Amino acid sequence: MKKIICLFMFTAFMYACKGDSMSAGPETVGKGGSTARFTIAKDYLYTVDSQSLRVFGLSNPADPAFIRKINLYTVVETIFPLGEYLFIGTQTGMVIFSIQDPQNPLKVSVYAHIAACDPVVAEGDYAFVTLRSGTNCNRGVNLLDVIDIKKMNSPKLINSYPMQSPHGLGVDGNLLFVTEGENGLKVFDKSDPKELKLIKHFQEFSAYDVIPDNNVLIVTGRQGIYQYSYTDQQELKLLSVIRTES
Repeated sequence: MKKIICLFMFTAFMYACKGDSMSAGPETVGKGGSTARFTIAKDYLYTVDSQSLRVFGLSNPADPAFIRKINLYTVVETIFPLGEYLFIGTQTGMVIFSIQDPQNPLKVSVYAHIAACDPVVAEGDYAFVTLRSGTNCNRGVNLLDVIDIKKMNSPKLINSYPMQSPHGLGVDGNLLFVTEGENGLKVFDKSDPKELKLIKHFQEFSAYDVIPDNNVLIVTGRQGIYQYSYTDQQELKLLSVIRTES
């Protein structure tokens, strides 16, 4: 399976995806952080701006072809793909779109919550959403929500966990990583998504978003982009760092 490699920085936010090839193909996929505003699935590029979803064809990756714009009528934060679906985090809830017809995303359902910043990731039958109070969404709370998505047309909240300042999150197997901004990074055992268990809270560094992949963790923090090995879940081993602040 081909993947896309890219690192983008826009103002104060960094979005990353990783893989093997820059060329698009029949099984091209993208892997991005939970705060990403673009993703790749089925040879299509999906982007979100302040209030809409846009679709681009990648038959010629060097010159993406704009296909359509879908208005969402709410403040959009993030986008995350899972199989035939896109999960869009907004300041008022998580919106699920079907991309069975990749050129024509179809809204399937909405999981609504109070106004809060809202990154989302999904794996298997569950989605994980962080709600954070902050500059652009100061009516919010600081929570991690676990949502049952077995029925995509009727997502259900199954548990909430209080957090300090949750930003991004990522999943890999039975592990859930949640960044806490200036409060570091938390690693949970999600073997039972209904009852998450905290494995370790790393507080030595800032963490805004995270991408876990095959025991390598990419973390964006205040001072740069870090790669860690998480073979030992009780200890992160620093592999490399790209400094963005002296």
